Amino acid sequence: MAYDQSNIFAKILRGEIPCDKVYEDEHVLAFRDINPQTPTHVLVIPKGAYESFDDFSSQASAEEIAGFVRAAGQIAREAGAVEAGYRILANNGPDALQEVPHFHLHIFAGKPLGRMIKPPEK
Repeated sequence: MAYDQSNIFAKILRGEIPCDKVYEDEHVLAFRDINPQTPTHVLVIPKGAYESFDDFSSQASAEEIAGFVRAAGQIAREAGAVEAGYRILANNGPDALQEVPHFHLHIFAGKPLGRMIKPPEK
């Protein structure tokens, strides 16, 4: 499948749609989610045209991958999320309900987040 240049994150990267930017470097752009699910809800996207985590992890350069991971950590630190804790989430594909076909991480923080998956019943 070819990368869709018309997806909303591609448009944000090209400056066609504004965002509330919190971080940017040569490999990464991060901005506040327009519909936050927690008090801190930041989207972290690579600047390269990667559809999913699978695409990013198999096609991105080592420099892009390292830069992305380091940026995500720095963004969480700058948001003051480290001490109380935060969650990183990436949806990959239709079963995970990935809404935008551009790889991205969500950083959630600012309140107790609870379990992600229910424990097994006894």
